[in-house]
Amino acid sequence: MDILIVEDEPEIAKLIQLTLEAEGFSCQQCRDGLTALQMFPKLQPDVILLDLMLPGLDGLEVCARIRQKPGPKDPYILMLTAKGEEIDRVIGLSTGADDYLVKPFSPRELVARVRALLRRSLRHSAENLVYRTQHFTVDVDRRTAYRHMNVDRSEELDLTTLEFNLLTTFISHPNRAWNRTQLIDKLWGDDFFGDERVVDTHVARLRKKIEPDPANPIFIKTVIGIGYKFEDGVSN
Repeated sequence: MDILIVEDEPEIAKLIQLTLEAEGFSCQQCRDGLTALQMFPKLQPDVILLDLMLPGLDGLEVCARIRQKPGPKDPYILMLTAKGEEIDRVIGLSTGADDYLVKPFSPRELVARVRALLRRSLRHSAENLVYRTQHFTVDVDRRTAYRHMNVDRSEELDLTTLEFNLLTTFISHPNRAWNRTQLIDKLWGDDFFGDERVVDTHVARLRKKIEPDPANPIFIKTVIGIGYKFEDGVSN
């Protein structure tokens, strides 16, 4: 597994690299956001450890740009921050980060977080299913999702790994009401370390990609007092 470490403090970057390479990961480093964006398409890492405070482009901007054009691999992004304020964590997750880790952190916790991120994709890789509803087709094996606009027109959805897994979870259990805890258990399992509200962030991002009007969703509906559910007619 390839990991890109984007950290401007040399001692921290060195410690991270030594820790992860001791666990068998392949690591490369860079010191600023612009270099990270230049290295990303060539390296196509599985995970990016992204410091929030970087010279030039900060971590939030780097994260947002990578999510806009993820490339063949859609990497997991673990944001590193010396700030512990809640608002910083929420903003980081809203730009597309999968998790965050507040400095100072122990090498053991770092490895646990990275392995937890990587296990998310492994949890779904054994499935070989195709789900169809009136407006969607999701092929779990090929990792493709389509929205059917009408009888003659379909479009492939450009989803991140987590958005794809979230849509698969919803579409595989239509009309089921999910709370945050259940969705976290389904998508992350015991590997989850973050804030439960990350679910709301990813639901909002998925709505923007599948709903005709994300402000008034017709597929992923909010169930007041519970969470969310997916509604769509079954295709013939």
